[in-house]
Amino acid sequence: MEDQLRQWPITDDLAALREHVHNYAVQAGLTGTRLDDVVIAANEAAINVLEHGGGSGTLTIWHDDDHLTIDIVDNAGRLRPDDVPRPRPDPHAPRGYGLWLIGLLCDTVSIEQAPGHSRVRLSMTLHPAPLLP
Repeated sequence: MEDQLRQWPITDDLAALREHVHNYAVQAGLTGTRLDDVVIAANEAAINVLEHGGGSGTLTIWHDDDHLTIDIVDNAGRLRPDDVPRPRPDPHAPRGYGLWLIGLLCDTVSIEQAPGHSRVRLSMTLHPAPLLP
């Protein structure tokens, strides 16, 4: 069953956006490191919108019984599906860590490009299988 989705504009108030994502993800059932990971990933994607995606966009979040999903949409449409998975950037590179980091933190990441916008979709399994000892 899909829960009600929430949507917020991406502005330079990233602290408020992180708080929205955090609160929603807690209500969906994420805790601990996985909760931190999705908040960091959403923040990185929002920074990309502000710096490279036309300066504005939206973050939409929802969940069903199994997954929490976040769509980050920009107004520039520069990201392409083949931008993920991103290879590890050179340690001396001044930029290029955002999509790589997002790929490490989330269970799945995809990009869809359409005229006038790009959509980055992040997904986290709400009840992952326990790690074996």
